[in-house]
Amino acid sequence: MTAPTVVPLVDEGLGNSAYLVDLGDDRAMAVDASRDLRNLRATAARHGLRVAFAADTHLHADFLSGALDLAATDGATVLASAAGQREFDHIGLRDGAEVDLGGLRLRALTTPGHTDEHLAFLLLDGDRPVGVFSGGSLIVGGAARTDLIDPARTDELARAQYRSVQRVLTLPDDVALWPTHGAGSFCSAPPGAERTSSIGRERASNPLLRAADEDTFVATLLGSLGTYPTYFHRLGEVNRLGPARLESAPHLALVSPDEARRLLERGADGAIIVDVRPVEAFAAAHVTGSLSIPLRDAFATWLGWVASPDVPLLVVRDDDQDPDEVAWQAAKVGYDNLVGELSGGLTAAAAAGLPTSSTRLVGPGDVEGSQLLDVRQSAEFDAGHVPAAGHVELGDLPAHVDQVADEETVVMCGHGERAMTAASLLERTGQDVAVLVGGPDEWADAHGTPLEAAGT
Repeated sequence: MTAPTVVPLVDEGLGNSAYLVDLGDDRAMAVDASRDLRNLRATAARHGLRVAFAADTHLHADFLSGALDLAATDGATVLASAAGQREFDHIGLRDGAEVDLGGLRLRALTTPGHTDEHLAFLLLDGDRPVGVFSGGSLIVGGAARTDLIDPARTDELARAQYRSVQRVLTLPDDVALWPTHGAGSFCSAPPGAERTSSIGRERASNPLLRAADEDTFVATLLGSLGTYPTYFHRLGEVNRLGPARLESAPHLALVSPDEARRLLERGADGAIIVDVRPVEAFAAAHVTGSLSIPLRDAFATWLGWVASPDVPLLVVRDDDQDPDEVAWQAAKVGYDNLVGELSGGLTAAAAAGLPTSSTRLVGPGDVEGSQLLDVRQSAEFDAGHVPAAGHVELGDLPAHVDQVADEETVVMCGHGERAMTAASLLERTGQDVAVLVGGPDEWADAHGTPLEAAGT
């Protein structure tokens, strides 16, 4: 019997996978599709498919769901947990409920833990289970975090996650595992390149499943959790209410330098410039007070972590950077507050009288006499850092800029992008900052000194 075609659609920036399932008769089902539907639509078009169903395994915290857009444009029927109490048209599914997909069937399995209303979707061909869309329950190499709903309920939800994982493990070994969260997602902890797996493979190789009992599972899972972006606190509720539909593709309108100046001069209600150019370009010159978030796969994550969704954001980019990519990445994490891009870029801004600044780039041999500030994640810092370096995660820095000593500071990360974002935040408070070219390994090579690690 031929297995149904299931195409994973990986978002490298968020570390997630959506799925497109060929149902036959030119119909398809999308699972956990984000608001950025470009890849999904292109894939569906290549296969000659129309999306007839859009299924969400849970109320996502890390991106806005594209299900409502698929309902509006393709006539897709939205499938989701009845317990999620979504306030828009959908078929609410409870445990064991099945949906006839036209030859294939989808069975809902309640699997709380990552969220309260979480479902896994078992895909059946006749009575044969083919694969399970596991969302954030069992994932490749682990299970998704359980501290997003309420910190006070983290342990309770971790125990629910244990039971949910055990339930998924009752499926036969040859059943495919199609999780949403994977390496690079702040909803999950394990590293690794694999995005899909099978029940048998996870049973044999998933480190979290080696836990002897529930208590050990919970301790292991909770011990792996790091911080997560602040925008996670609000998107779950937005997804429950129903994200605003994108009537057209998001784009960056052109804003004249004079209008930009007016927007920037409104004080607390004024706009902030988000400069998406590479580190070197921002360092050479930028509009004073700009926030540096270089455009790359992880742009949406850092935008959602360090920029406000309520303040107008004005973009500065290089000519060779895609403005649509900026707009789509912002839209998928709920940042509809981009008012446009500065027409003419930095050259026009300077000509219109907007003040400009520069940021020093320094090599590892040029940091003597300066305090070092490492802004990587705690796990990275603990694995190896420059001796005597201070540490504040970049995501925590906006709330702790006043705790950085007011003296010459060299900011560092792994490659420079996060360090430049941190430097731009500190510059906004008047700090004297520079950015280290490279990271801890380059510093160690230059100084012939080993890095320190936690516990050594």
